[in-house]
Amino acid sequence: MDAFNRGDAAAIDEIFEQQGVLVPAPGQPMSGDDRRAAQKHLLGFGLPMRADVRHIYVAGDIAQIIVDWSITGTTPDGYEIDLKGTATDVARLGEDGRWRYVIDNPFGTADLTPPA
Repeated sequence: MDAFNRGDAAAIDEIFEQQGVLVPAPGQPMSGDDRRAAQKHLLGFGLPMRADVRHIYVAGDIAQIIVDWSITGTTPDGYEIDLKGTATDVARLGEDGRWRYVIDNPFGTADLTPPA
């Protein structure tokens, strides 16, 4: 969150495994250059993220992280933004002792079922 709020795309990229996946919208997993472009798009809003960790479950070198988050405000271009969700993320402990995202799914608990 600190890297996001500083607008530091390089620092955000470093917290992902090389093949790590970001799901910037439900059902749209992205990795590599597509993931970096999606991250830069979100950073382009120029708005801070607020986040509250709900749970962290660790099994060996794998962790599941549940986080309530929001990005709200007016962009420098004058657009109103009101994004929020509950992320379900997966991280792995690297040999260097740092945790990195394998999957960052900001809308992890979104209901993708179409209305009846």
